[in-house]
Amino acid sequence: MSNDPNSTSQIFARKPLALLLEEAKGENRLRRVLGPIQLTALGVGAIIGAGIFVATGAAAHNIAGPSLMLSYVIAGITCIFAALCYAEFAAMVPVAGSAYTYAYATLGELFAWIIGWDLILEYGVSSAAVATGWSAYFQSAVSNIGIHIPKLVSESPWKYDPATGHFASTGAMMNLPALIIVAIITAILVKGIQESATFNGLMVAIKVAAVLFVIGVGAFFINTTNWHPFAPFGWTGISFFGHHVAGQMDGGGAPIGTMAGAAIIFFAYIGFDSVSTHAEEAKNPQRDVPIGIIVSLVVCTFLYIAVVAVLTGMVKFDRLDINAPVSIAFRQNGMPWAEGLIATAGVAGITSVLLVMMLSGPRVFLAMARDGLLPKATFGDVHPKFRTPWKSTMLVGLFVGILAGFLPIDALLHLANIGTLLAFVIVCAAVLIMRKKHPEAERPFRCPWVPFVPVMGVLSCLMLMFSLPVANWWRLISWLALGFVIYFLYGKKHSVMRKQGA
Repeated sequence: MSNDPNSTSQIFARKPLALLLEEAKGENRLRRVLGPIQLTALGVGAIIGAGIFVATGAAAHNIAGPSLMLSYVIAGITCIFAALCYAEFAAMVPVAGSAYTYAYATLGELFAWIIGWDLILEYGVSSAAVATGWSAYFQSAVSNIGIHIPKLVSESPWKYDPATGHFASTGAMMNLPALIIVAIITAILVKGIQESATFNGLMVAIKVAAVLFVIGVGAFFINTTNWHPFAPFGWTGISFFGHHVAGQMDGGGAPIGTMAGAAIIFFAYIGFDSVSTHAEEAKNPQRDVPIGIIVSLVVCTFLYIAVVAVLTGMVKFDRLDINAPVSIAFRQNGMPWAEGLIATAGVAGITSVLLVMMLSGPRVFLAMARDGLLPKATFGDVHPKFRTPWKSTMLVGLFVGILAGFLPIDALLHLANIGTLLAFVIVCAAVLIMRKKHPEAERPFRCPWVPFVPVMGVLSCLMLMFSLPVANWWRLISWLALGFVIYFLYGKKHSVMRKQGA
């Protein structure tokens, strides 16, 4: 590879594994305080929450009906392929950065920048969607004690109308509760990872108990006639970059059906990959991070399927509330006391999701700043007392707050999905490349059935990506274009790898 700093080939320079591990040492290293139980709790904390308490309502009501159960199975299998690939890399490279770091070690600097910039979008937009869902459950909970948030500050100024395929005004000015919870979580994250993990553990316990309550109690109120028709929007709903391939479409031309449902509720699984961003804070990352990723994913998949079966059995799919479906389903079945209980648990559960999502973005910024691709004084600054990337945490909080306060949950869900799926495609491809180019590298955890698992991971993720409405592709392309501008104006000139090559 050329050592000329102006050489085009330099932007594809790969970062040696030994260098990645060396950089994680010293004064800028994060504290290793997380064990397998805490990492699994972080995974469950990120996965269980908005997926069950929010996304199920909109997806069943508008896209898949009761066949959303199969949508979760399809999305879960796709995630298992990606999770096994993530686990291999997390054990090999136990440092902050997740897929960004893995791409740097295998595909080179430019691809690393693309995936890092994409991860910022994924975690930021996911956090905003979760904060919007939190706001809906918070308002449901406090309404039971007679407190009502004024409409002017209770929701986004816009909402999506599936009948027309366009956004319409709601008459509101902003979603104030969403803004407030983002500010609170940001302050908690600046304080420290140990405090964040403890807080998350408490929230996870509350919401898992609530999910088990929904399954156990709700099962007695299932009316199987509500499952007919099982797939009211069809079994497919597949498009290719906006071009209809199979199944039905809504008024705006977006695909609907079981497969389309899998693409939309894929959002519910965002979170298991965030476990890998905390590898640098794990006590025994080679063992504990794969455990945290895989166990959290398997547990949550079973819980999702059970909750969707109960929810669509309790209430006809077209009567589900799209903002707080679980709690309101119990009210519709004559249990207002359960509505308040579940809404309160939903607030706690979604809070832990928001915490983990917002915990992950700054760790990606930290890894990019260590490589010189972003200003180290801002994005790579670790607080001398709290040992957290405090400046980037505050910037992420500002970004999430703006999105949550002013955008509707429909747009946020779609944008979060496509960013996550792109990250999964790159990680699965990177496993294949790494096995070919560096077969001698130590792999404490090995992805099984290579190349079948990573190839299926790439294909299944691409299938779901192409089934999303084409508008999401243009939003992703616009975001990546902005990233390229920043990379070529700043990152390329300040890259540590390029300076070493020079």
